[in-house]
Amino acid sequence: MSDFFAQFNPSQPAWEFMWVILLFFVAMVAITVERLIYIYARANVHAPRFMAEIRKLVAAGDFKKAISYCKSAGERALPMVVLAALTEAERREFIDFRAIQNAVDEASLEIIPRLNRRTGWLTTIGNISTLTGLLGTIVGLIISFKAVGDPRAAVGGGTAALAAGISVAMFTTMWGLIVAIPSIFFYTVITNKTQSILDDIDEHSVKLIHLLTGGK
Repeated sequence: MSDFFAQFNPSQPAWEFMWVILLFFVAMVAITVERLIYIYARANVHAPRFMAEIRKLVAAGDFKKAISYCKSAGERALPMVVLAALTEAERREFIDFRAIQNAVDEASLEIIPRLNRRTGWLTTIGNISTLTGLLGTIVGLIISFKAVGDPRAAVGGGTAALAAGISVAMFTTMWGLIVAIPSIFFYTVITNKTQSILDDIDEHSVKLIHLLTGGK
């Protein structure tokens, strides 16, 4: 580990690449933590349990209590869409399918960007950190080839430069992959959970519209 941290020292060849990848690492951690908290803690809800309560209240005609139940869920994605549909239904004497559908679509279009916000940066960080590590590797190989071509290498004078070049090549590659692998992993985790939330919205909003309009 001491050799790894030594690569950040400005006296080392290609130290700039190590610091650039470190910036990508900090950004990756910040985005990942923020997205995991938002997707799993703030936007997620147990859809079957939530909708079972909503269906019970709607069937009883208690729209006000159903609306209050949705509001109590805060910024969770599915309750916000259901809230838009129930609010539209509650204020109308005759429930219109098109009006409810428009309310659901409007709420969904507002929520979807929040769910997807900044997630795509994780793949970008993963790709760029890998390429930055590769660029550092190329710089290290150039240093090594220069050392091999140095006439002093024949008598051992270029051994230190050769070792330094190989060290740069290996450490920048490793550091780039250390950042890229969790970036891509957490992108997949967050994207899959986001898609699960969107699937719940699609499924249960259609069922709710059908319930509110009586299939008309």
